[in-house]
Amino acid sequence: MEPLRIRAGADFSLIAPEETAAVFLIRPESLAPQRLYWERWETSPVVPYRDYLDHFGNVCRRLTLPPGAFTLQYDVLAETSGELDDFEPFAEQNEISDVPDEALVYTMPSRYCLSDVLFPRAQELFGFTQPGWARVQTICDWVHANIRFAYGSSTPATTALDVFESGTGVCRDFTHLAIAFCRALNIPARYAFGYLPDIDVPPPYPTMDFCAWFEVYLGGRWYVFDARNNERRKGRVTIARGRDALDVAMLTTFGMVTLESMIVRADPAEEGAIFGPTPVPSHG
Repeated sequence: MEPLRIRAGADFSLIAPEETAAVFLIRPESLAPQRLYWERWETSPVVPYRDYLDHFGNVCRRLTLPPGAFTLQYDVLAETSGELDDFEPFAEQNEISDVPDEALVYTMPSRYCLSDVLFPRAQELFGFTQPGWARVQTICDWVHANIRFAYGSSTPATTALDVFESGTGVCRDFTHLAIAFCRALNIPARYAFGYLPDIDVPPPYPTMDFCAWFEVYLGGRWYVFDARNNERRKGRVTIARGRDALDVAMLTTFGMVTLESMIVRADPAEEGAIFGPTPVPSHG
């Protein structure tokens, strides 16, 4: 199948009471099979910046917000697979002794994914399931069926345990809970987020936003799972991966800043669209 070209981006409107250091994590990765053709960054007022790779390999942009109103507009043309998320029902769960060193961190508790605290619940709910793909899918099925999606139902302090107890959350909360259950059962699971267009999805369409999903390590490779949507999708444009949402916040400010508005876009690009403002080299 032909790859998909996705036109994506985000606009931020902020107010800072004083000069405030900030980090934006909104640029998609440029690693095969994902490719960036061009991108456009515009800020008002114009400020200097520099990019760096964090210790998870994500591309971050550092800058200092000036006092007062500040806007950032980001647009990108990305190419990604035209296939649905991979489906490998016979993918096996690796023994911990066979998990690669770099994946071992994703079996451990993290700020939002309290797998140690949720261990008894994971054993009770999923300990009887067949290890491997079937177990992860059962976890997704349970989270999807038992957690109610509700905007504004969680805060930056909400953990997977809170979501389990309240039964409500947004996509990041669905993801945190599924990750915590996986890790409690020794399945390496990492948080991912990015742009997800509504391709081949029937209406009504939700308000476009950054979307969170997760990846698990089975049979020697990583696979995408999505407890919020709980269906295979196409057109995912991955921005970043980490242990949980704390590692991959789209915006981190080192001071009190008010987010006035945020608009996220992700749609199929016009046929033949390739050229744009600034070519993007691969960083992998």
